[in-house]
Amino acid sequence: MLSLETWIGLRYMRAKKRNGLMSVISIISIFGIATGVTALIVVLSVMNGFQKEIRGQLLKVTPHMQMSYLQAEPGDTWQGLAKIAQANPRVLGVAPYVSGQALLANSGEVQGVQVKGIDPAEEPKVSEYGEKLPNELYQQLKPGQFEMILGKDIADRLGVQPGEKVTLISPEGNVTPVGMVPRMKQFTVAATVSTGIFAVDNSLSIIHIEDAKTLYRAGDGDVGIQLRLSQPETAPDVTAAIVPAEQRNRIAAFDWTYQNRDYFQAVEVEKKMMFVIMFFISLVASINLISTLIMTVTEKQAAIAILRTLGLPPRGIMKIFLVQGTLLGVVGTAIGVALGVTVALNVGVIVAAIEQMAGRKLVTSAIYFIDYMPSQVKLSDVLAIVAISLGLSFVATLLPSWRASKTQPAEALRYE
Repeated sequence: MLSLETWIGLRYMRAKKRNGLMSVISIISIFGIATGVTALIVVLSVMNGFQKEIRGQLLKVTPHMQMSYLQAEPGDTWQGLAKIAQANPRVLGVAPYVSGQALLANSGEVQGVQVKGIDPAEEPKVSEYGEKLPNELYQQLKPGQFEMILGKDIADRLGVQPGEKVTLISPEGNVTPVGMVPRMKQFTVAATVSTGIFAVDNSLSIIHIEDAKTLYRAGDGDVGIQLRLSQPETAPDVTAAIVPAEQRNRIAAFDWTYQNRDYFQAVEVEKKMMFVIMFFISLVASINLISTLIMTVTEKQAAIAILRTLGLPPRGIMKIFLVQGTLLGVVGTAIGVALGVTVALNVGVIVAAIEQMAGRKLVTSAIYFIDYMPSQVKLSDVLAIVAISLGLSFVATLLPSWRASKTQPAEALRYE
């Protein structure tokens, strides 16, 4: 059974016919709270989705860890590094690589790339391009044929198609009587790959490891290894423990979190800043709730005075308006959660529909790293948003409720 204060508080949420303004203001307050909650849920879910998708895509096309010699000695090979790595039970696969900087040129267009030399037989153990780059394409890379797999975006900028040639300019120059001359080599484009990840599609340049060793004059000790782990999130721990203490001065190990740390730190900062911005939207809605309750208190001055003269204590008066304000907050929060979760779960479809109607891409990999709108609704985020919204709503009711409890019956009824 409802208490008297609760029953009156519920009654006050319904405006009389002669004063429908209060009902409209209450609806506006609920709408404001719902909007703030919806915005918070959608924004945080999209940021979570970006983190998850980019992390997942990167872990498919980049190694979880890399190891190389800092100071190679005679007899050092990548197999020696592999033996050290495979002693760790978290390592699932190992593959050799040689990498270096280069320029690609074609028809007057020049693009800088990170060239990666791979062993086609071993590479599938550490990278997974999936349908974007079937393992069969790796087998097209034969030593001595100088063929290359390029990212689609960089191939488009260079204006080359599979089967055409591109000039690779290496910083490892040749010494001539006229000075240092950059080394140049013609490569045939074996295939182009579009992963939807800007950093990959604009820098992917894969060649056979033997061609890379020739190009960069790399010896056996210059060949590093890539690792695939059973749990990529444990990469920092594996990195810290994988190299024996006595060899840490000559073997380097680094993981994907180190290579991409700037990007993920930027995303985390953006997520926090967006949360702060959306929080202020909820705060403004709470301030509107204060205005609503103050107007209600002003309108109900006579009723409050009558209740006081009938023996209702100030605490009871305060409870009436606490009930009203809290209920407005609960209703607004509930609507916001329902709308927010619904929009967040379908934001990809919504954005795709808008893009189709607008006739242009709103989410491009050049800006957002991926070319679609991801979303991941986390229960912890939703619960935190609900707690913040209800907390702000409750705090917003305190001042008007306190003012109502201080109403003096004689003053309120003087002009009635």
